[in-house]
Amino acid sequence: MTNTPNTPVVSRLFEPARLGALRLPNRLVMAPMTRNRAGADGVPLPIMATYYAQRASAGLIIAEATTPNVVGQTYPDIPAIHGEAHVAGWQRVTEAVRAAGGRMFLQLQHGGRIGHPDNSGLWPIAPSPIPLPDTVFTPGGHRPSVVPREMTLDEIRATVVDFATAARNAIDAGFAGVEVHAANGYLVHQFLAQGTNRRTDAYGGPVAGRIRFAVEVVRAVAEAIGPERVGVRISPGFTGNGIDEGDTESIYPALVGELADIGPAYLHIAFAGPDQPLFHDLRRTWPGALIANPVLPWPGPLPADGGRHEAERLLAAGADLVSLGRAFLANPDLVERLRIGAPLNPVRDEHLMYVGGETGYTDYPVLDGTPRNGTPEPAVP
Repeated sequence: MTNTPNTPVVSRLFEPARLGALRLPNRLVMAPMTRNRAGADGVPLPIMATYYAQRASAGLIIAEATTPNVVGQTYPDIPAIHGEAHVAGWQRVTEAVRAAGGRMFLQLQHGGRIGHPDNSGLWPIAPSPIPLPDTVFTPGGHRPSVVPREMTLDEIRATVVDFATAARNAIDAGFAGVEVHAANGYLVHQFLAQGTNRRTDAYGGPVAGRIRFAVEVVRAVAEAIGPERVGVRISPGFTGNGIDEGDTESIYPALVGELADIGPAYLHIAFAGPDQPLFHDLRRTWPGALIANPVLPWPGPLPADGGRHEAERLLAAGADLVSLGRAFLANPDLVERLRIGAPLNPVRDEHLMYVGGETGYTDYPVLDGTPRNGTPEPAVP
């Protein structure tokens, strides 16, 4: 789709939608993106309130991966949601976004084997003692990964409780809901995949065993805060972070069927393609709202439209909402830019993670050319 710059685009992307009790002004979702701008103790810093408030015109913001307990920490300077100070820090963020007219969910992520004692002070735990085949970033730079300790049944049960407690904390912090991160090679995904789950008990082996942890986490979170406040992110076929699912075509229909019985507000499929048979199978299986995150070049620059064309294709293929990441990162006013066909800011890759500060975070310019270092005017609710 092409249009003359500054001419409004007619598109379903800009239609309002409902998600549980939320009324969304458009169908564009800001995807969760780790940016490492929290304090060393996991408390969100004031600059994070600025960053998210700048992007409040998104139909929904899903805030970055946030750890539900100490041992689940992945990298340095990521936020947490397991202590009172974390709740207070996030509350400042949600208040800023709400004042700007926005709506937020919080993604809950346990790193599992993607962690390091130099980051959390604890030895990583995982479904099985299989190390990440890569380095892990620490305050001292990249370090070789360590062999995680296999989780005991008591630790599995305790982790399920930690997810539920983190969800309640998120609601106390002012979030409209939470997203359980079951994708991208982190703990929940590690239980799903054959290559990282070699257990022989009820949490391993056949598909029914490997999806059990994910189902228990989502059920506990739904019982804690209500299913209408819960989303789940999956990434079928993802091979990053050393993941080998082995039987992708069997895992996800079974998992999504179990999740549908719990009734979360949405399912969020990462790296979704409208030509993927599995995407259509899951759309037919899933009765609720579906957020699709398109396959875009990585590594490498985004397409000039930031992913709008692929977003349109996903809506046409059955998605209800579409999440974009780097396009929102570099364009605080992405919704308006896409609406009128304005050029997009390029992403400054060197300032994505681990660098801290405003550069490449809150200083991307808006359409009038000025850096956006403060809270924008309230968006239309």
